[in-house]
Amino acid sequence: MRYRSTRGGSSVSFSEAVAQGLAPDGGLFLPEEFPDLTLHLEAWADLDYPSLCTEFFRHFATDLSTDDLENCVHSAYAKFSNKHTAPLHELSKHWKCLELFHGPTLAFKDFALQLLGNLYEVQIAREGKALCVLGATSGDTGAAAISGLLGKKGVTVFILYPKGKVSPLQEMQMTCTGAENVFPIAIEGTFDDAQRTVKELFADLEFRASVDLSAVNSINLARILAQSVYYLYAWLKLPSEERESTTFVVPTGNFGNVFAGWLLTKMGINISEFRVATNQNDVLHRLFKSGEYSLGEVKPSLAPSMDIQVASNFERLLYYFLNGDALRVSDVMKKFREDGKYSFDHFDISGFSSVSASDKEIPSLIQFVKQEYDYLVDPHTACAFKDLDPEKKAVILATAHPAKFPAVYQHAGMEIPISSSLEALKSREPCSYEVSFDASSVRSFILEKISGK
Repeated sequence: MRYRSTRGGSSVSFSEAVAQGLAPDGGLFLPEEFPDLTLHLEAWADLDYPSLCTEFFRHFATDLSTDDLENCVHSAYAKFSNKHTAPLHELSKHWKCLELFHGPTLAFKDFALQLLGNLYEVQIAREGKALCVLGATSGDTGAAAISGLLGKKGVTVFILYPKGKVSPLQEMQMTCTGAENVFPIAIEGTFDDAQRTVKELFADLEFRASVDLSAVNSINLARILAQSVYYLYAWLKLPSEERESTTFVVPTGNFGNVFAGWLLTKMGINISEFRVATNQNDVLHRLFKSGEYSLGEVKPSLAPSMDIQVASNFERLLYYFLNGDALRVSDVMKKFREDGKYSFDHFDISGFSSVSASDKEIPSLIQFVKQEYDYLVDPHTACAFKDLDPEKKAVILATAHPAKFPAVYQHAGMEIPISSSLEALKSREPCSYEVSFDASSVRSFILEKISGK
Protein backbone atom coordinates (compact mmCIF):
# COMPACT_ATOMS: atom_id res chain seq x y z
CA MET A 1 0.00 0.00 0.00
CA ARG A 2 1.30 3.45 -0.96
CA TYR A 3 0.20 6.90 0.18
CA ARG A 4 -0.02 10.25 -1.56
CA SER A 5 -0.63 13.84 -0.46
CA THR A 6 -3.98 15.55 -1.03
CA ARG A 7 -1.96 18.16 -2.94
CA GLY A 8 -0.09 15.71 -5.19
CA GLY A 9 3.55 14.77 -4.67
CA SER A 10 5.25 11.41 -4.87
CA SER A 11 3.90 8.31 -3.14
CA VAL A 12 5.41 7.01 0.10
CA SER A 13 5.20 3.86 2.22
CA PHE A 14 3.11 3.54 5.37
CA SER A 15 6.13 4.03 7.64
CA GLU A 16 7.21 7.10 5.67
CA ALA A 17 3.71 8.59 5.90
CA VAL A 18 3.67 7.98 9.66
CA ALA A 19 7.13 9.46 10.15
CA GLN A 20 6.44 12.57 8.07
CA GLY A 21 2.93 13.18 9.41
CA LEU A 22 2.31 16.20 7.19
CA ALA A 23 3.35 15.81 3.55
CA PRO A 24 6.25 18.03 2.37
CA ASP A 25 3.86 20.01 0.14
CA GLY A 26 1.64 20.83 3.13
CA GLY A 27 -1.03 18.31 2.20
CA LEU A 28 -2.34 15.31 4.11
CA PHE A 29 -1.57 11.70 3.23
CA LEU A 30 -4.25 9.34 1.95
CA PRO A 31 -4.08 5.76 0.63
CA GLU A 32 -3.71 5.47 -3.13
CA GLU A 33 -6.27 2.67 -3.09
CA PHE A 34 -8.59 0.96 -0.62
CA PRO A 35 -9.15 -2.69 0.24
CA ASP A 36 -12.62 -4.22 -0.07
CA LEU A 37 -13.37 -5.10 3.54
CA THR A 38 -16.64 -6.84 2.67
CA LEU A 39 -14.54 -9.87 1.73
CA HIS A 40 -13.48 -10.24 5.38
CA LEU A 41 -16.52 -9.26 7.42
CA GLU A 42 -17.73 -12.78 8.16
CA ALA A 43 -14.29 -13.83 9.43
CA TRP A 44 -13.86 -10.62 11.44
CA ALA A 45 -17.31 -10.45 13.05
CA ASP A 46 -16.36 -12.14 16.34
CA LEU A 47 -12.79 -10.88 16.74
CA ASP A 48 -11.80 -9.02 19.88
CA TYR A 49 -10.71 -5.41 19.45
CA PRO A 50 -6.91 -5.87 19.19
CA SER A 51 -7.32 -8.76 16.75
CA LEU A 52 -9.68 -6.75 14.54
CA CYS A 53 -7.29 -3.80 14.59
CA THR A 54 -4.41 -6.06 13.57
CA GLU A 55 -6.34 -7.55 10.67
CA PHE A 56 -7.45 -4.10 9.53
CA PHE A 57 -3.91 -2.71 9.57
CA ARG A 58 -2.54 -5.65 7.58
CA HIS A 59 -4.08 -3.92 4.57
CA PHE A 60 -2.38 -0.59 5.28
CA ALA A 61 0.87 -1.15 7.18
CA THR A 62 2.21 -3.43 4.46
CA ASP A 63 5.86 -2.56 5.12
CA LEU A 64 5.70 -3.73 8.75
CA SER A 65 6.51 -7.30 9.71
CA THR A 66 3.70 -9.44 11.09
CA ASP A 67 5.41 -9.60 14.50
CA ASP A 68 5.97 -5.84 14.68
CA LEU A 69 2.37 -5.09 13.75
CA GLU A 70 0.90 -7.56 16.22
CA ASN A 71 3.16 -6.35 19.03
CA CYS A 72 2.34 -2.69 18.34
CA VAL A 73 -1.41 -3.27 18.35
CA HIS A 74 -1.74 -5.68 21.26
CA SER A 75 0.51 -3.68 23.58
CA ALA A 76 -1.38 -0.48 22.68
CA TYR A 77 -4.71 -1.83 23.91
CA ALA A 78 -3.41 -3.83 26.85
CA LYS A 79 -3.61 -0.62 28.94
CA PHE A 80 -7.35 -0.12 28.40
CA SER A 81 -9.49 -0.70 31.48
CA ASN A 82 -12.49 -2.37 29.80
CA LYS A 83 -12.10 -5.91 28.46
CA HIS A 84 -14.06 -4.95 25.33
CA THR A 85 -11.79 -1.92 24.74
CA ALA A 86 -14.65 -0.01 23.03
CA PRO A 87 -17.89 -1.33 24.56
CA LEU A 88 -21.33 -0.50 23.20
CA HIS A 89 -23.64 0.69 25.98
CA GLU A 90 -27.35 0.38 25.20
CA LEU A 91 -29.40 3.45 26.15
CA SER A 92 -32.66 2.47 24.47
CA LYS A 93 -33.88 0.10 21.76
CA HIS A 94 -32.68 2.68 19.22
CA TRP A 95 -29.67 4.40 20.79
CA LYS A 96 -26.30 3.00 21.84
CA CYS A 97 -23.19 4.77 23.14
CA LEU A 98 -19.81 3.65 21.86
CA GLU A 99 -17.60 4.22 24.92
CA LEU A 100 -14.20 5.47 23.81
CA PHE A 101 -12.88 6.63 27.18
CA HIS A 102 -11.41 3.49 28.71
CA GLY A 103 -7.82 4.25 27.68
CA PRO A 104 -5.04 5.65 29.87
CA THR A 105 -6.08 9.32 29.48
CA LEU A 106 -9.85 8.67 29.39
CA ALA A 107 -10.45 10.00 25.88
CA PHE A 108 -10.94 8.61 22.37
CA LYS A 109 -7.52 9.93 21.32
CA ASP A 110 -5.95 7.01 23.21
CA PHE A 111 -7.07 4.58 20.50
CA ALA A 112 -4.75 6.16 17.97
CA LEU A 113 -1.98 7.58 20.12
CA GLN A 114 -1.16 4.48 22.14
CA LEU A 115 -0.69 2.73 18.79
CA LEU A 116 1.19 5.61 17.19
CA GLY A 117 3.71 5.65 20.04
CA ASN A 118 4.45 1.98 19.40
CA LEU A 119 4.79 2.57 15.65
CA TYR A 120 7.32 5.32 16.34
CA GLU A 121 9.26 2.94 18.60
CA VAL A 122 9.48 0.31 15.85
CA GLN A 123 10.62 2.90 13.34
CA ILE A 124 13.34 4.27 15.62
CA ALA A 125 14.64 0.76 16.32
CA ARG A 126 14.67 -0.04 12.61
CA GLU A 127 16.20 3.21 11.35
CA GLY A 128 18.39 4.11 14.31
CA LYS A 129 17.29 7.77 14.17
CA ALA A 130 15.65 9.78 16.95
CA LEU A 131 12.35 11.57 16.34
CA CYS A 132 11.13 14.98 17.41
CA VAL A 133 7.35 14.76 17.75
CA LEU A 134 5.38 18.01 17.54
CA GLY A 135 1.66 18.54 18.07
CA ALA A 136 -1.02 21.04 18.99
CA THR A 137 -3.94 20.27 21.26
CA SER A 138 -7.23 21.67 22.43
CA GLY A 139 -6.99 19.27 25.38
CA ASP A 140 -7.26 15.53 24.83
CA THR A 141 -4.74 15.05 21.99
CA GLY A 142 -1.88 16.42 24.08
CA ALA A 143 -2.60 14.21 27.07
CA ALA A 144 -3.05 11.11 24.91
CA ALA A 145 0.07 11.83 22.83
CA ILE A 146 2.16 12.32 25.93
CA SER A 147 0.81 9.11 27.48
CA GLY A 148 1.59 7.17 24.31
CA LEU A 149 5.14 8.52 24.10
CA LEU A 150 6.18 8.67 27.74
CA GLY A 151 9.71 7.37 28.14
CA LYS A 152 9.94 6.10 24.55
CA LYS A 153 13.61 5.82 23.68
CA GLY A 154 14.66 8.26 20.97
CA VAL A 155 11.46 10.36 21.10
CA THR A 156 11.24 13.97 22.29
CA VAL A 157 7.71 15.37 22.51
CA PHE A 158 6.62 19.00 22.16
CA ILE A 159 2.91 19.78 22.64
CA LEU A 160 1.46 23.28 22.20
CA TYR A 161 -1.79 24.07 24.00
CA PRO A 162 -3.78 27.28 24.61
CA LYS A 163 -3.08 28.55 28.12
CA GLY A 164 -6.21 28.72 30.25
CA LYS A 165 -8.38 27.22 27.51
CA VAL A 166 -8.20 23.53 28.36
CA SER A 167 -9.76 21.97 31.44
CA PRO A 168 -7.52 21.97 34.55
CA LEU A 169 -7.46 18.16 34.59
CA GLN A 170 -6.53 17.99 30.89
CA GLU A 171 -3.65 20.34 31.66
CA MET A 172 -2.55 18.19 34.61
CA GLN A 173 -2.46 15.14 32.35
CA MET A 174 0.01 16.98 30.15
CA THR A 175 2.12 18.72 32.78
CA CYS A 176 2.31 16.27 35.71
CA THR A 177 4.08 13.34 34.04
CA GLY A 178 7.60 13.96 35.34
CA ALA A 179 8.91 12.60 32.02
CA GLU A 180 12.18 14.05 30.77
CA ASN A 181 11.28 13.60 27.09
CA VAL A 182 8.06 15.65 27.28
CA PHE A 183 7.73 19.44 26.88
CA PRO A 184 4.18 20.86 27.26
CA ILE A 185 4.14 24.43 25.90
CA ALA A 186 1.42 26.85 27.04
CA ILE A 187 0.77 29.60 24.49
CA GLU A 188 -1.20 32.83 24.75
CA GLY A 189 -3.66 32.08 21.97
CA THR A 190 -6.12 29.51 20.68
CA PHE A 191 -5.81 25.94 19.43
CA ASP A 192 -5.94 27.33 15.89
CA ASP A 193 -2.92 29.52 16.66
CA ALA A 194 -1.07 26.46 17.98
CA GLN A 195 -2.04 24.34 14.96
CA ARG A 196 -1.00 27.08 12.53
CA THR A 197 2.40 27.28 14.21
CA VAL A 198 2.81 23.51 13.93
CA LYS A 199 2.04 23.63 10.20
CA GLU A 200 4.47 26.52 9.67
CA LEU A 201 7.25 24.50 11.29
CA PHE A 202 6.45 21.50 9.11
CA ALA A 203 6.60 23.77 6.08
CA ASP A 204 10.19 24.68 7.02
CA LEU A 205 11.71 21.66 5.27
CA GLU A 206 15.26 22.42 6.37
CA PHE A 207 14.30 22.58 10.05
CA ARG A 208 12.02 19.59 9.66
CA ALA A 209 14.83 17.44 8.28
CA SER A 210 17.37 18.70 10.82
CA VAL A 211 15.36 17.44 13.82
CA ASP A 212 13.45 14.56 12.13
CA LEU A 213 10.12 16.22 12.87
CA SER A 214 6.95 14.10 13.01
CA ALA A 215 3.32 15.07 13.58
CA VAL A 216 1.15 13.64 16.32
CA ASN A 217 -2.10 15.44 15.45
CA SER A 218 -4.80 13.83 13.34
CA ILE A 219 -3.01 15.20 10.30
CA ASN A 220 -1.01 11.97 10.80
CA LEU A 221 -2.78 9.30 8.75
CA ALA A 222 -2.00 6.52 11.26
CA ARG A 223 -4.28 8.29 13.71
CA ILE A 224 -7.17 8.35 11.25
CA LEU A 225 -6.78 4.68 10.34
CA ALA A 226 -6.58 3.65 14.00
CA GLN A 227 -9.84 5.49 14.67
CA SER A 228 -11.53 3.83 11.69
CA VAL A 229 -11.24 0.55 13.59
CA TYR A 230 -13.64 1.45 16.39
CA TYR A 231 -16.34 2.32 13.88
CA LEU A 232 -15.87 -1.05 12.21
CA TYR A 233 -15.86 -2.80 15.60
CA ALA A 234 -19.13 -1.12 16.61
CA TRP A 235 -20.72 -1.74 13.19
CA LEU A 236 -19.92 -5.45 13.44
CA LYS A 237 -21.46 -5.58 16.94
CA LEU A 238 -24.80 -4.28 15.66
CA PRO A 239 -27.47 -6.77 14.57
CA SER A 240 -26.87 -7.37 10.86
CA GLU A 241 -30.30 -6.02 9.96
CA GLU A 242 -29.51 -2.68 11.70
CA ARG A 243 -26.03 -2.01 10.33
CA GLU A 244 -27.02 -0.17 7.18
CA SER A 245 -29.73 1.92 8.84
CA THR A 246 -27.78 3.14 11.87
CA THR A 247 -26.46 6.71 12.09
CA PHE A 248 -23.10 7.35 13.75
CA VAL A 249 -23.28 10.59 15.75
CA VAL A 250 -19.83 12.07 16.22
CA PRO A 251 -18.70 14.97 18.44
CA THR A 252 -15.85 16.53 16.46
CA GLY A 253 -14.00 19.82 16.07
CA ASN A 254 -11.08 18.98 13.79
CA PHE A 255 -13.12 16.60 11.57
CA GLY A 256 -10.63 13.77 12.08
CA ASN A 257 -12.94 11.62 14.20
CA VAL A 258 -15.85 11.64 11.77
CA PHE A 259 -13.60 11.38 8.71
CA ALA A 260 -12.13 8.17 10.17
CA GLY A 261 -15.60 6.64 10.12
CA TRP A 262 -16.49 7.96 6.68
CA LEU A 263 -13.30 6.46 5.27
CA LEU A 264 -14.81 3.00 5.85
CA THR A 265 -17.37 3.77 3.16
CA LYS A 266 -14.45 3.81 0.71
CA MET A 267 -13.78 0.21 1.78
CA GLY A 268 -17.26 -1.15 1.09
CA ILE A 269 -18.82 -0.62 4.54
CA ASN A 270 -22.36 0.69 4.14
CA ILE A 271 -23.05 3.31 6.83
CA SER A 272 -26.19 5.30 6.16
CA GLU A 273 -25.27 8.60 7.83
CA PHE A 274 -22.67 10.45 9.87
CA ARG A 275 -24.05 13.22 12.06
CA VAL A 276 -21.43 15.84 12.94
CA ALA A 277 -21.98 17.31 16.41
CA THR A 278 -20.16 20.50 17.39
CA ASN A 279 -20.26 23.08 20.15
CA GLN A 280 -20.74 26.82 19.65
CA ASN A 281 -17.56 26.89 17.54
CA ASP A 282 -19.63 25.57 14.69
CA VAL A 283 -17.43 25.87 11.58
CA LEU A 284 -18.40 22.34 10.50
CA HIS A 285 -22.13 22.84 11.12
CA ARG A 286 -22.02 26.05 9.05
CA LEU A 287 -20.18 24.24 6.27
CA PHE A 288 -22.80 21.50 5.97
CA LYS A 289 -25.67 24.00 6.21
CA SER A 290 -24.43 26.70 3.84
CA GLY A 291 -21.50 25.34 1.86
CA GLU A 292 -19.24 28.05 3.29
CA TYR A 293 -16.04 27.02 5.05
CA SER A 294 -15.13 30.13 7.03
CA LEU A 295 -13.14 31.22 10.02
CA GLY A 296 -14.91 32.67 13.01
CA GLU A 297 -13.75 33.85 16.40
CA VAL A 298 -12.98 30.96 18.76
CA LYS A 299 -15.31 31.18 21.75
CA PRO A 300 -14.16 29.30 24.88
CA SER A 301 -16.83 26.75 25.74
CA LEU A 302 -17.90 24.04 28.16
CA ALA A 303 -16.68 21.51 25.56
CA PRO A 304 -13.13 22.86 25.15
CA SER A 305 -11.71 20.08 22.98
CA MET A 306 -13.95 21.34 20.16
CA ASP A 307 -12.94 25.01 20.49
CA ILE A 308 -11.60 25.00 16.93
CA GLN A 309 -12.33 27.05 13.81
CA VAL A 310 -9.89 25.45 11.34
CA ALA A 311 -10.82 21.79 10.86
CA SER A 312 -7.59 20.40 9.44
CA ASN A 313 -9.01 17.07 8.30
CA PHE A 314 -11.60 18.76 6.13
CA GLU A 315 -8.89 18.83 3.45
CA ARG A 316 -9.05 15.04 3.23
CA LEU A 317 -12.79 15.08 2.59
CA LEU A 318 -12.30 17.94 0.15
CA TYR A 319 -9.93 15.75 -1.86
CA TYR A 320 -12.72 13.25 -2.47
CA PHE A 321 -15.34 15.96 -3.00
CA LEU A 322 -13.11 17.33 -5.78
CA ASN A 323 -12.67 13.86 -7.30
CA GLY A 324 -9.01 13.57 -6.37
CA ASP A 325 -7.98 16.78 -8.16
CA ALA A 326 -4.88 17.73 -6.14
CA LEU A 327 -4.43 21.05 -7.97
CA ARG A 328 -7.96 22.16 -7.08
CA VAL A 329 -7.42 21.09 -3.46
CA SER A 330 -4.28 23.26 -3.34
CA ASP A 331 -6.16 26.20 -4.86
CA VAL A 332 -9.05 25.93 -2.39
CA MET A 333 -6.72 25.70 0.61
CA LYS A 334 -4.64 28.63 -0.67
CA LYS A 335 -7.72 30.81 -1.06
CA PHE A 336 -8.95 29.79 2.40
CA ARG A 337 -5.60 30.78 3.94
CA GLU A 338 -5.69 34.13 2.15
CA ASP A 339 -9.35 35.04 2.67
CA GLY A 340 -10.33 33.06 5.76
CA LYS A 341 -13.23 31.50 3.90
CA TYR A 342 -14.21 29.54 0.83
CA SER A 343 -17.72 29.22 -0.56
CA PHE A 344 -18.73 26.17 -2.56
CA ASP A 345 -21.47 26.56 -5.15
CA HIS A 346 -22.81 23.29 -3.82
CA PHE A 347 -21.36 21.23 -1.02
CA ASP A 348 -23.31 18.02 -1.00
CA ILE A 349 -21.56 14.87 0.12
CA SER A 350 -24.28 12.34 0.78
CA GLY A 351 -24.39 10.73 4.17
CA PHE A 352 -23.62 13.77 6.35
CA SER A 353 -25.79 15.91 8.61
CA SER A 354 -24.79 18.25 11.41
CA VAL A 355 -25.86 19.97 14.62
CA SER A 356 -24.31 22.43 17.08
CA ALA A 357 -25.02 22.96 20.77
CA SER A 358 -24.43 26.17 22.70
CA ASP A 359 -23.04 26.47 26.22
CA LYS A 360 -26.57 27.16 27.43
CA GLU A 361 -27.75 23.86 25.97
CA ILE A 362 -24.91 21.54 27.04
CA PRO A 363 -25.81 21.28 30.78
CA SER A 364 -29.45 20.62 29.87
CA LEU A 365 -28.43 17.91 27.43
CA ILE A 366 -26.29 16.25 30.11
CA GLN A 367 -29.21 16.36 32.53
CA PHE A 368 -31.59 14.98 29.88
CA VAL A 369 -29.42 11.95 29.16
CA LYS A 370 -28.94 11.30 32.88
CA GLN A 371 -32.64 11.56 33.69
CA GLU A 372 -33.92 9.60 30.70
CA TYR A 373 -31.26 6.88 30.47
CA ASP A 374 -29.41 6.98 33.81
CA TYR A 375 -26.20 7.58 31.89
CA LEU A 376 -23.68 10.37 32.40
CA VAL A 377 -22.01 11.91 29.36
CA ASP A 378 -19.20 14.43 29.09
CA PRO A 379 -19.94 17.89 27.58
CA HIS A 380 -18.63 16.96 24.12
CA THR A 381 -20.75 13.83 23.90
CA ALA A 382 -23.74 15.84 25.18
CA CYS A 383 -23.68 17.90 21.96
CA ALA A 384 -24.49 14.73 20.02
CA PHE A 385 -27.89 14.44 21.69
CA LYS A 386 -29.26 17.76 20.47
CA ASP A 387 -32.29 17.21 18.22
CA LEU A 388 -31.49 13.50 17.94
CA ASP A 389 -34.49 11.51 16.72
CA PRO A 390 -35.41 9.00 19.48
CA GLU A 391 -37.02 6.70 16.89
CA LYS A 392 -33.97 6.55 14.63
CA LYS A 393 -31.22 4.01 15.26
CA ALA A 394 -28.00 5.70 16.30
CA VAL A 395 -24.58 4.97 17.74
CA ILE A 396 -23.37 8.00 19.68
CA LEU A 397 -19.61 8.24 20.16
CA ALA A 398 -18.84 8.94 23.84
CA THR A 399 -15.51 10.67 23.38
CA ALA A 400 -14.29 11.38 26.93
CA HIS A 401 -14.85 10.46 30.55
CA PRO A 402 -17.08 12.99 32.36
CA ALA A 403 -14.57 13.30 35.23
CA LYS A 404 -12.26 15.33 32.98
CA PHE A 405 -14.69 18.28 33.10
CA PRO A 406 -15.93 18.65 36.70
CA ALA A 407 -16.84 22.35 36.42
CA VAL A 408 -19.59 21.53 33.92
CA TYR A 409 -21.42 19.30 36.40
CA GLN A 410 -20.95 21.79 39.21
CA HIS A 411 -22.48 24.43 36.92
CA ALA A 412 -25.41 22.09 36.22
CA GLY A 413 -25.98 21.40 39.94
CA MET A 414 -25.11 17.72 39.50
CA GLU A 415 -22.87 15.38 41.42
CA ILE A 416 -19.28 15.82 40.23
CA PRO A 417 -17.89 12.64 38.60
CA ILE A 418 -14.52 11.38 39.82
CA SER A 419 -11.77 9.24 38.34
CA SER A 420 -9.07 7.78 40.59
CA SER A 421 -6.39 8.24 37.92
CA LEU A 422 -7.24 11.93 37.60
CA GLU A 423 -7.40 12.43 41.36
CA ALA A 424 -3.86 11.05 41.63
CA LEU A 425 -2.57 13.85 39.40
CA LYS A 426 -3.55 16.51 41.93
CA SER A 427 -0.68 15.60 44.23
CA ARG A 428 1.96 15.91 41.50
CA GLU A 429 4.03 18.94 40.60
CA PRO A 430 3.15 20.40 37.17
CA CYS A 431 5.84 21.40 34.69
CA SER A 432 5.09 23.46 31.58
CA TYR A 433 6.80 26.07 29.46
CA GLU A 434 5.49 29.39 28.16
CA VAL A 435 6.60 30.29 24.65
CA SER A 436 5.25 32.76 22.13
CA PHE A 437 3.24 30.86 19.53
CA ASP A 438 5.11 32.31 16.55
CA ALA A 439 7.06 29.68 14.61
CA SER A 440 10.43 31.31 15.24
CA SER A 441 10.07 31.17 19.03
CA VAL A 442 8.86 27.57 19.05
CA ARG A 443 11.63 26.55 16.63
CA SER A 444 14.26 28.09 18.92
CA PHE A 445 12.75 26.37 21.97
CA ILE A 446 12.80 22.97 20.26
CA LEU A 447 16.40 23.37 19.12
CA GLU A 448 17.46 24.46 22.62
CA LYS A 449 15.85 21.46 24.32
CA ILE A 450 17.11 18.94 21.77
CA SER A 451 20.67 20.23 21.93
CA GLY A 452 20.57 19.98 25.73
CA LYS A 453 19.58 16.31 25.76
